[in-house]
Amino acid sequence: MSDERTRGRSRYVLAPGDQLRQWWDQQSRPAKWVFGLLAFTVVALLPLYTPPFLNTPGISFGGTMAQFAMVAIIAIGLNVVVGQAGLLDLGYVGFYAVGAYTVALLTSPDSPWNQVGVDGFLNKDWAWLACVPLAMAVTALAGLVLGIPTLRLRGDYLAIVTLGFGEIIRLLADNLSDLTNGARGLNQIAYPRVGETDRLPNGVFSSGNSAGHANYGTWWFWLGLVLMIGILLLVGNLERSRVGRAWVAIREDEDAAEVMGVNTFKFKLWAFVIGAGIGGLSGALYAGQVQYVAPPTFNIINSMLFLCAVVLGGQGNKLGVIIGAFIIVYLPNRLLGVHLLGINLGDLKYLFFGLALVVLMIFRPQGLFPVRQQLLAYGKSARRLLRNADDSKAAA
Repeated sequence: MSDERTRGRSRYVLAPGDQLRQWWDQQSRPAKWVFGLLAFTVVALLPLYTPPFLNTPGISFGGTMAQFAMVAIIAIGLNVVVGQAGLLDLGYVGFYAVGAYTVALLTSPDSPWNQVGVDGFLNKDWAWLACVPLAMAVTALAGLVLGIPTLRLRGDYLAIVTLGFGEIIRLLADNLSDLTNGARGLNQIAYPRVGETDRLPNGVFSSGNSAGHANYGTWWFWLGLVLMIGILLLVGNLERSRVGRAWVAIREDEDAAEVMGVNTFKFKLWAFVIGAGIGGLSGALYAGQVQYVAPPTFNIINSMLFLCAVVLGGQGNKLGVIIGAFIIVYLPNRLLGVHLLGINLGDLKYLFFGLALVVLMIFRPQGLFPVRQQLLAYGKSARRLLRNADDSKAAA
């Protein structure tokens, strides 16, 4: 009987991608850590040693990677809400805006709430760093305030409410001119004052460090990469905890989860607050990097692009959504300045993303790196153990 099973299984040939996932699933946890650290080290060195085929001729590759790190953090936070808990959030850009404006209002000289300087409580050198936890806390509070009355809703109704939230935040930023400076935005936002020298009087994170491979974009990318690793550790631990199992149960069937004793509202609120806090962190990163925030940045199109990164990479797979974020950021920058038949291909990014989503939904609706494959790996291991036990009993 065992030989028949073996012969039956040998008829199927796995695709290269499935073979790679199967190899990864078979590795021990320490081995995965080693491979993961090596991969992040290679990625961190890309701005310094950029392969010609990967370079972006129309824009600094370091700046592209800094933007990628920022969007990857957004994608991880949105994946907690959409991929893990199964909550359709179309207004996630609102949390991104709250985080960015929290830093801007506290550190920009154009803001009436500016707290940098003699009269404020923020030191000039450490103002941005001090505002990061404040931005995360304020954004998490915004997620709590939004989630308490709205998470009783499901599906399309929740999507419409969150979409409205994102638009409300943008319109508030545009119309509260006395506070946010309206459409003109807030300028000269604080950033990390590190590496100040005679050549770089404002440090390596300032826009004045624009020459060479280790420019300010590269430094922001490295900072974003460190933050990304910390968030991945946090989210990974949550996935393996009781909270993560509750999220998966809610995502698969909320009614069944509630019948089995899962407090669905509480765990959905947890996902909303945690996802909002991560979005606020990315907003703070954006505000410090660009040193300028304005309402047009936080439009509904960007919110759709963030969701597109999650769908492309694979909902529920935190490493997959990082790859989705890289595609979303890299493709337009790579095509920037590339002309075909007199058309700048960089201006057609929405067309390319739309076509990619259509093709993906037809041939691979679960995304490029579906989480289902990872979850089934444990099921395969369990079945293998059961078969071995049956074979041992039969032999005895």
